[in-house]
Amino acid sequence: MLKDEYEELRKTVEGFARDVVAPVIGDYYEREEFPYDIVRQMGAMGLFGLPFPEEYGGMGGDYFALCIALEELARVDSSVSITLEAAVSLGAMPIFRFGTEEQRRHWLPRLTSGAELGAFGLTEPGGGTDVPGGMRTTAVLDGAEWVINGTKAFITNSGTDITGFVGVAALTGEGEISTILVPKGTPGFTVSKKYSKVGWNASDTRELSFSDCRVPAGNLLGERGRGYAQFLQTLDEGRVAIAAVSVGLAQGCVDECLKYVRDRRAFGHPIGHYQAIQFKIADMEARAHTARLAYYHAAEKMMAGQPFKKEAAIAKLVASNAAMDNSRDATQVFGGYGFMNEFPVGRFYRDAKILEIGEGTSEVQRMLIARQLGLGDL
Repeated sequence: MLKDEYEELRKTVEGFARDVVAPVIGDYYEREEFPYDIVRQMGAMGLFGLPFPEEYGGMGGDYFALCIALEELARVDSSVSITLEAAVSLGAMPIFRFGTEEQRRHWLPRLTSGAELGAFGLTEPGGGTDVPGGMRTTAVLDGAEWVINGTKAFITNSGTDITGFVGVAALTGEGEISTILVPKGTPGFTVSKKYSKVGWNASDTRELSFSDCRVPAGNLLGERGRGYAQFLQTLDEGRVAIAAVSVGLAQGCVDECLKYVRDRRAFGHPIGHYQAIQFKIADMEARAHTARLAYYHAAEKMMAGQPFKKEAAIAKLVASNAAMDNSRDATQVFGGYGFMNEFPVGRFYRDAKILEIGEGTSEVQRMLIARQLGLGDL
């Protein structure tokens, strides 16, 4: 049972997703178009400011409130949900956690209102999980400026009309990674065209390149050499949020199937009459419920200030598996209609796979869990 304030938020976002997002998102998805009007309305609702203090334009809530909103949005569409997730946990949260007071005052009011989006520039074309070993982007301090050269890949929210900056992880010395804020439009910062993606087609994902890109020395985020540690903390928190997105997709599959099996008839009965369908949907509900409990537990530990790395990895692993399994089963329940993009389960199936990859693959989650169990040193 959610506390009253969380339940009120859940119902509000549920209604928004049902009444505003659901009727139009399929068209955005097919056109591969970023839903600016939906994002604007999310900003007006305060969703981008949920976990931030009011002094920075936030709603004074917490990270669990953000997760509740992410789940409800993903029950209808994951492109919209991941836009919010990346903007908050990967864009704004590092500013709040690690930025100077001047950086917070400058950026957070724009980000918490949804007027601008921040992006998280970590992954590179030649390196995914092996961030330190694969890092090729460099930043050299030249007087009062950082000079950045390199390329980033698969960066969410990095090329929209309302993108404000990208936090770029770069080598600033031998084995030293730092984070530098690069505002949109900075000379030498080039945003490539949108990727042609399997899913998340209404979200923005780009490759970025930096060629002698100069920004002020004051754009360093936090301490020099602490960039990798910053991103590890950011990713731990982000995995809880991605688990919430995954649970939303998994639950959305149940929602759609429950509607469909009451109307679709075969051999004289609604197909929900048949035990084979009933069992499939029962398994789907069990997966979504179990995954929800996992991310609730991880969020509870995180907000209590307790170690939560293992719990975040478990939540991300279990929830992304549930999303993939439920979307496959939902497509099967819908039969030929499940293969049509006009039905939400078709989008859900396309969107589910990336949840097992982004912000740490399933293999990485298993590795983290094993390490937390003390198996890494055997």
